[in-house]
Amino acid sequence: MKYSLLIAALVFTLSAQGQAWAKQYDHVDECVCGLSLVGKGDKHGFVDKEGKLVIPLIYDDALTFSEGYAAVKKDGKWGFIDSTGKILVEHRYTEAMSFHYGLAVVSTGNEYGFIDTSGKVAIPLAYENASQFSEGVAAVNKNGKWGYIDKKGKEIIPFKYSFAGTFDGGAARVMLAGKWIIIDASGKKIADGDGE
Repeated sequence: MKYSLLIAALVFTLSAQGQAWAKQYDHVDECVCGLSLVGKGDKHGFVDKEGKLVIPLIYDDALTFSEGYAAVKKDGKWGFIDSTGKILVEHRYTEAMSFHYGLAVVSTGNEYGFIDTSGKVAIPLAYENASQFSEGVAAVNKNGKWGYIDKKGKEIIPFKYSFAGTFDGGAARVMLAGKWIIIDASGKKIADGDGE
C-alpha cells in the first residue's frame, strides 16, 4: 500500500511538472520525432520532451515533424527545417505538407508537385492539387480530374475521379460519376462507398 501511494505521488509530481512548462504556450502538440510543436500568440517553435525550447518561436505557422523534417512558414512562404532548426528548404512555397515516403507536397500557387528530403523537386509541379503519399501512391489532380501516381511520378490509376482519397489498408475512397466507391490499388472497384 505504501509503495502504491509513493508511485502515485511520484506520477502526480512528474505530470504536474510536465504540465508546468506547457502552460507558457497557447498550444502544445504531441511529441513527434522527439519534438513538440508549440505556439504562443501567432508564433510557433519546437520543444523537446522536457519542455526545453529547441527551435525558437519565430515561425508564422508550422507542421509537426515527420521523417525528421518539419514544414515551417515565415513571411508568407513555406520551407522545411531539420530537428536542429537548420533550414533544409528555403521559404519559397505558398503551400507545403509533411514528408511521407521521403516526399512532401509543395505548391508555388497554382501548381503542385513533390520535393525529396534534399529539397530537390522529385515530381514536377504540374498538378492542380495533390495529397501526400500513402502506401507508395499519391492522389493528384490534373485537368480537373483526380488519379494516382507512384513515387516516380508515373500515372498508375487514370485521372477520372472528381475526388480521390488516400490509400489505407490497400483501399481508397473515390468519387466517380457523382457516387462514392472504394477502389483497390489497381483502380478496380471493390465496394460502394458511403455517401456524404
